[in-house]
Amino acid sequence: MKKFWVTAVAALLGMAFAAGQITIWTHFGGPELEFLKSQAQRYEKATGVGVQVVEVPFNDIKQKFILGAPQGEAADLVVTVPHDWLGEMAAAGVLEPVGKYATKDYLSGLMPVAVSAFSYGGKLFGLPMNAESVALIYNKDLVKTPPATWDEFLALAKKYTTGDTFGFLYDLGNPYFNYGWFKAYGAYVFGKNPDGSLNPADLGLGGEPGYKAGQFIKDLRYKYKLIPEGVDYGVADGAFKDGVLAMILNGPWALGDYKKAGLNFGIAPLPAPPGGGAWGPFVGVQGVVVNAYSKNKIAAVNFAKILVNPANQVAFNKAGGRIPVSLGALEQLKADPVVKGFSTTIAMGDPMPNIPAMGKVWGPWGNALSLITQKPDSDVKKIIDDMVAEIAGAIKGK
Repeated sequence: MKKFWVTAVAALLGMAFAAGQITIWTHFGGPELEFLKSQAQRYEKATGVGVQVVEVPFNDIKQKFILGAPQGEAADLVVTVPHDWLGEMAAAGVLEPVGKYATKDYLSGLMPVAVSAFSYGGKLFGLPMNAESVALIYNKDLVKTPPATWDEFLALAKKYTTGDTFGFLYDLGNPYFNYGWFKAYGAYVFGKNPDGSLNPADLGLGGEPGYKAGQFIKDLRYKYKLIPEGVDYGVADGAFKDGVLAMILNGPWALGDYKKAGLNFGIAPLPAPPGGGAWGPFVGVQGVVVNAYSKNKIAAVNFAKILVNPANQVAFNKAGGRIPVSLGALEQLKADPVVKGFSTTIAMGDPMPNIPAMGKVWGPWGNALSLITQKPDSDVKKIIDDMVAEIAGAIKGK
């Protein structure tokens, strides 16, 4: 990590003393906010640069930053933003590309999915800090060993699908939760240009891969009879907390409640569906971004680097349970079953597309899944074809 520092310590300290103060916007609360404030205090003491930490509601940050940065009314750093905001923020010109501050050694020490998530238009627009995805969370009192194959999975799910218990539930109509099935059958949201950037004109949710994924999701309800009508996120989550559900597809955000419920749970990837390849979820990555209009970029970047180093990613995990993206941090936390389970699953996934066109995908995709799972004789092919046509039209502005 020493090579992560782009200039000599002496030079950095000189620039830092001249910089005066940096401001940070954050949506953190509780122990995570205390972690950030403690790092800010250490940085102030080491460099002489003042660090002001300002709490901003999560849902207000993006628009406030886009509007305020050009006017000199936004923070130097935001800790943190989800990577799927990058496209809109980068297109608005308010994010500083940070690739010039990061060495190859630093980047090679991160999960590749995290670097991909914070890249837009061939440039790195933030320093990744933590990641999340859905995974198979199973009740160890019912499932001793997570299923490695579809046949094992189906046998377990059917075993516990009785009048009193359930084998497997999740929010069946939610595109975010269902991406892994689409991926397993060869579908994708957007293709890539030669430079690796996403191409919104290349839609990959349709055709045979999309038909197979849609049919499989429908089969979970009508063929395998695992997920009854009326089951949404709240129903599935509640059943797991009540101890009457053997397996659920959910993310790390749910674990606090599961621990409070006294559940003995494990975390694993889902097996490949019948006739499909490896399952892999959508991955969401949070990271630190720098204001392109900041007058204190060097000081801001230096603080960001400290914040995301392996030791601090470990400390941040201890504060709030977030899954680090630093390979060094993951190695230090390998004995933690939650970190191990989710990091394994995250490494199998793809970052949610971070281009603005993704905003045109969620609605039609969700509507299609609702129609597919609404009745046993739904026309999967037509619904998928209509979905792709609607998305393509929306992206073109029709």
